[in-house]
Amino acid sequence: MYVTGKYKTGIYIGEVVEERGERTLLQVKAVKKHPMQGDLHQGFETNVPLFHQRNALAYLEKAWVPTVTVKAYSDDLPSYEESLHEAVEAEISKMEKREDEFGEKALSSLKELQTRYEK
Repeated sequence: MYVTGKYKTGIYIGEVVEERGERTLLQVKAVKKHPMQGDLHQGFETNVPLFHQRNALAYLEKAWVPTVTVKAYSDDLPSYEESLHEAVEAEISKMEKREDEFGEKALSSLKELQTRYEK
């Protein structure tokens, strides 16, 4: 049985490996939402010491997610590569619609990641 779970700002589809109360160990099979770029502690600010570039979790990578975010997933499981491509494209599309410095910086970061993902 597949589930979805949130890890930081990304959402992943995977299998539960282990549960420990408030945390669930999820093994990633696909990406549902690509993580946001930037410093999450400073909102949408760009004048920060480090503008983080966040990769999506890798195929079969395991991550502890909050148990409250784990939900059953009943759709067909897409391939990891296909889901990663769609997730990064969706995030790029959102940033292209923003008309501010954050959107530009996040877009640049996402396009660089996209190039690395395609290798």
